[in-house]
Amino acid sequence: MARELSIAAVRLGGRPAIVAAGGEQDVAALAAANGANVTELRGDLFEQPTADGIVAAIERLRAAGRPIIFTARAAAEGGRAMPEELRGELYRAALPLVDAIDVEIASVALAEELIARARPANRLVILSAHDFTATPSREALLASVDRARALGADLPKLATHAATPDDLRILLDVTLAARADGIVTLGMGPLGPLSRIVLPAAGSLLTYGAAGRGTAPGQLPVAELVTLVARLFPS
Repeated sequence: MARELSIAAVRLGGRPAIVAAGGEQDVAALAAANGANVTELRGDLFEQPTADGIVAAIERLRAAGRPIIFTARAAAEGGRAMPEELRGELYRAALPLVDAIDVEIASVALAEELIARARPANRLVILSAHDFTATPSREALLASVDRARALGADLPKLATHAATPDDLRILLDVTLAARADGIVTLGMGPLGPLSRIVLPAAGSLLTYGAAGRGTAPGQLPVAELVTLVARLFPS
C-alpha cells in the first residue's frame, strides 16, 4: 500500500486489522473482545440513542485499550432509523473521544461536516457504501471509491451482498484495483464469512467480526476471526 494509514496506534497494512463490532447490548462483549485490534461502536444500535449514552459507552470501551471507530449508520444503508439531526448530534459527541468515524458516502452533507471536524483532530475518516441486496458492477463500486476519495475519505469501505462466486470475484477485483491507496471490502450474506478472509488476502485493510449479536449478515464471531487471521496471516 502506497499510503500509510493508522487508527490511533494500529497501523493498517500487512495482516488485516480485526474490528470487533457491536451496539448498546454488546458493550461488555466489545470490551472483552480479546484479539481484536479495533472496536466499532454502532450508535444507531442503541434502544434510545442520546449523546450522553454514547459518551458513556465510549468511556467504558476506552478502558479496554483498543482504538474505537464510531458509526451511526443511516437507515437507508442498514441502520436503525433516527432523525438526521440526532445522527449528527451523536457523531459530534463521539468524535472527540474516538479514533475514527464511519459515515456513508451518500450522506454528503453530514460527511462534509464531519470531515471538517475530523481533520484538525487527526481522526481517520471511513466513508462507506452498503448494498444488502446485490453486488454492483466493478465499475459502479470503483465509482463509489472515487466519490469517497473526492469527498475526503482516508479509507473508502464497500460492503455488498455476496451470494455467488461471481459476486466475490467482483469484490476481489475492486480490492486489487483500489488497494494502493487503501480500501476496505466486505461481503454480506452467504459468502460473507469467506469474504472476511479472502478479501483481506487481496488487500482489504479491515475485517469485521461480531462481538455479540452481530451488526451485519455474514460476520464471523470475533474469536473465530482472530483464530483464522492468526493462522492464515502469520506476522
